[in-house]
Amino acid sequence: MSRARTLTLWLALGGLAGCAGHAHYAGWESRDIKALSPSDVEGLRAGRGMGLALAAELNGYPGPLHVLELGDKLELTPSQRAATEDLHRRMKAAAIAAGEEFVSAERDLDRLFAAKTASPQQLTEALDRVARAQARLRGTHLQAHLEQVRILTPEQVARYNKLRGYGA
Repeated sequence: MSRARTLTLWLALGGLAGCAGHAHYAGWESRDIKALSPSDVEGLRAGRGMGLALAAELNGYPGPLHVLELGDKLELTPSQRAATEDLHRRMKAAAIAAGEEFVSAERDLDRLFAAKTASPQQLTEALDRVARAQARLRGTHLQAHLEQVRILTPEQVARYNKLRGYGA
């Protein structure tokens, strides 16, 4: 997913997206979940990062998937590779579960409005569920970055950031 698409998703979910024109959302009314495109749902259900860990990634905390992709260039030891593979497996499993929870919460919020039955109390409850699910999902990805940085040496972290093009 492109950074622009990810940004659009999170701005829309956060209620911060502005209307650039009257037809900005035209066609979205036919979506199963109005706030999520089919590719968003697919990415969430597949456990993809979708920019959720940028606070870590762009501040020097490598992510396990990219560490594995760059493993040879980072000169990972066999134990580092095994630890990173284990971390990635655990993160992905947790992210898939959290992604399903988030999609379900968004679907319930959408249905509340589709049924024209939304009350202030129902809205508060639905938004609380969405927020908890989103926090769990994002936390899953961010926690993996925290764990990953402890697996690597400081030199490998610096090399990772250079290879990813950060701080150039």
